[in-house]
Amino acid sequence: EVQLVESGGGMVQPGGSLKLSCAASGFTFSSTDMSWVRQAPGKGPEWVAAIHLSGGRTYYADSVKGRFTISRDNAKNTLYLQLNSLKPEDTALYYCSRNALPADFCSVSKCYENHWGQGTQVTVSS
Repeated sequence: EVQLVESGGGMVQPGGSLKLSCAASGFTFSSTDMSWVRQAPGKGPEWVAAIHLSGGRTYYADSVKGRFTISRDNAKNTLYLQLNSLKPEDTALYYCSRNALPADFCSVSKCYENHWGQGTQVTVSS
């Protein structure tokens, strides 16, 4: 059974930083491109970032480019998202997801699966 457990969220002031983690199990993590997806209250899911299975290629939504960094540790079956220079509009529930499409498709197509964990809440407020 695929399990994805997100953690690391919290409440920070604008300009602050957080590092999210996603512990994966039930599938071969090192063979799967992965994504982070977020959903703000009253809005649909928004793809945030994706990473190639090797960790060597990363892709970002324009809204987070230059501020967020996706990474992975295949030895630990863990996906990460470093969030810097946070803005109030980054407030959302953040999920990790396996990719249904290669990571380089994410900027033009819905690349992630609909199977997520419980998510981790990020709130940016002064």
